[in-house]
Amino acid sequence: MSESATSPLPRPTSLRETALCDWHAAHGGRMVDFAGWNMPVQYASIVDEHLATRSSVGLFDVSHMGRLSVTGPGALEWLESMLTRKVAGIVPGQFRYTLVTADAPTALVVLDDALVSRDTDASDGTPRLALVVNAGNRERVVAWLRSRLPASGVELVDHTLDTAMIAVQGPSAVDVVAGLCSGGSCMRIRALGNYRGTTASVAGHAAAVSRTGYTGEDGVEVTVAASDAVAVWEAILAAAAPLGGRPCGLGARDTLRLEAGMPLYGHELLSHSDPFALGLGLAVNLEGRTFPGSAALATLKAQKPARVRVGLDLGSRRSAREGNVVLAGAGHTLAGGEVGVVTSGSFAPTIGHAVAMALIEPALAAEGTAVEIAIRDARQPARVVGLPFFRRPAGGGKPPAAG
Repeated sequence: MSESATSPLPRPTSLRETALCDWHAAHGGRMVDFAGWNMPVQYASIVDEHLATRSSVGLFDVSHMGRLSVTGPGALEWLESMLTRKVAGIVPGQFRYTLVTADAPTALVVLDDALVSRDTDASDGTPRLALVVNAGNRERVVAWLRSRLPASGVELVDHTLDTAMIAVQGPSAVDVVAGLCSGGSCMRIRALGNYRGTTASVAGHAAAVSRTGYTGEDGVEVTVAASDAVAVWEAILAAAAPLGGRPCGLGARDTLRLEAGMPLYGHELLSHSDPFALGLGLAVNLEGRTFPGSAALATLKAQKPARVRVGLDLGSRRSAREGNVVLAGAGHTLAGGEVGVVTSGSFAPTIGHAVAMALIEPALAAEGTAVEIAIRDARQPARVVGLPFFRRPAGGGKPPAAG
């Protein structure tokens, strides 16, 4: 770590703070403003934190993500009418990737992408569901959902500030967390399928544990009361450290998700995006359903998209950045012309060179197509490749996929 526990780095003021914020600042976290939250972008090296996650365990504070509960006798039916992904068939312990959309007079409005899950139903059979949404969109998503609540039968509660969420990612992550549990908790965590969750006692504290994440690695996300966050975080870190595990910031989380080809709201996914052009059709169930934006989505599905999401391999350490223009390569009829734009780009530590995601014209979207990226005053050659850039090796656990 670059700083000792006795010389914390300066912290931005007037920002929301997670229950782990003081710990990050005291242990060398470089704190930055992320979506209005005071968050660690890195501790020492983003590359080291990235590679530790790929090889062992990376520990991430993701408590800035919004955590909402939706309960009551009408909860299931109401969410079915509000989300792009079918909710009616979801079973207790299951998670699904979905979009939250609104209807506008002339276009679709994508408010966020989210995870919807179903907890164990109440003793009287009343369904209990939950949503995890992006930090930067939480307030508007909560406001939108509350504006559409029925007069009775559904209660929406925002638990973001009274809970903490810890992402434990990497090939040893499940073993580390399961090793801090006893009896049935340990066995339930080890038996979790991808996009499944359970309740557990982690390091002696009540927790919700889900086999989810945003890194392309196996792992779990652990949600606990805010008052238990530091104790649980330190217990997980103590168990992971002998294996090479370490605390990680948002910088490594971003390079990991880029290698895994995962879209990020504000980059690949925008309020006016076509989900089908982004390869997110799995999150949209239209048949026999009506929800805000469903008519606009049906129209988009029937159309040929102007641009589609692809991976770009730059073959060098020189990184492209969001907004860089993509140009048709030599030999193409559009040679030298603008055909797309980079949405995310970075050096990819696992791969050893730079990669990017971009939206480009379908005519150039075939794997192997040569393109160029305008980076400052030069043109960087690149080729279209399939996503993801990185896939967990066979035998290293189930690959990430929406449930």
